Amino acid sequence: MHWAGEKAELVSASQDGKLIIWNAISTNKVNAIPLRSSWVMTCAYEGSKGELVACGGLDNRCSVYKVDKESTGSSRATLELSAHDGYLSCCRFPSPREIVTSSGDSTCILWDLESSEVKVNFNDHAGDVMSVAISPSNPHTFVSGSCDSYAKLWDCRQQKSVATFRGHESDINSVSFFPDGNSFGTGSDDSSCRHFDLRCMCEINQFGSDKILCGITSVAFSSSGRFLIAGYDDYKVYCWDTTSPPEQNPTQEMSQHDNRVSCLGVNSSGEALCTGSWDTLLKVWA
Repeated sequence: MHWAGEKAELVSASQDGKLIIWNAISTNKVNAIPLRSSWVMTCAYEGSKGELVACGGLDNRCSVYKVDKESTGSSRATLELSAHDGYLSCCRFPSPREIVTSSGDSTCILWDLESSEVKVNFNDHAGDVMSVAISPSNPHTFVSGSCDSYAKLWDCRQQKSVATFRGHESDINSVSFFPDGNSFGTGSDDSSCRHFDLRCMCEINQFGSDKILCGITSVAFSSSGRFLIAGYDDYKVYCWDTTSPPEQNPTQEMSQHDNRVSCLGVNSSGEALCTGSWDTLLKVWA
C-alpha cells in the first residue's frame, strides 16, 4: 500500500492478482489493474503527478503502469524492469523519471524510466534488502533496511553506501524517513523500532516493550514527526512518542485487524493513516 502525494488516493497490491487504486475518502475503486503475476510483494504510487504506479514480487521484476482518468485498467505494463536475481521487496519513485527497487538478491537498483536501463546498482548489503525510503528533502538520497540487520544510507550519485547504521539484532523489515529528512526510523523482527539521526550518524532512540515480542512489518512517521507508527505480526498497530525515553509503553494501540498487519502509511497532509493486513482489508484511520 502506498499513498499518492497530495491526492486522496492510494494504491494497494494483493495476491488476488490485482493492483487497485482507491479513493481514500469515498472508498471507491479508481482503477483496477490485473497483474501477470499474483505473487506481488510491493507497490508504489508516483507522488508528484500521480500518473505512474509500480509493483513487483516473486517474478523478480518491477512492472510500471501509466494510469489516468481515461485508462480502464489494461493488464499490459508500460515498462518491465528486469535485472534483479531475487524477489522484488520494495519500490519507490524519487521522481517521475526514476524508480528505486530493492530485492532478495541483496541489492538495490536505481532505474531510468525513459530508457528502462539501470542507472546505478547498490550492492553493499549482505542479506535480502527488504525496504527502501526516499529522502523527502533530497531525492538523490535514500535509506535501505536488510536481513543483515543493518540500515544503510545511499547517495544515488555513488555506488557505495554513505553510512551504515547498526543496532538491530535481526532482520530490518521497514524503513521510513522523518518528515524533515534529517533522520529515519526502522522496524525489525527483533520487536523494536529504532530512530537514527543522519547528522550524528547514530541511533538516538529505541521503541519497544517487554510485553511486545513479535516482529515489526512496517513503520511510518506522523507528519509532525512526533509519533512513530508501527505494524506488528500480532495484528496490532502501535504508536510511539518519539520524544519519550527508550523502552517505554506505546502511547496508543490500534487492534482492529484480524491478521498480521503487513503495511501502513501516512498521507502527505498527515490527516490519515492507512493500514493493510493479511485479513484482506485496508483501513483508513483519520
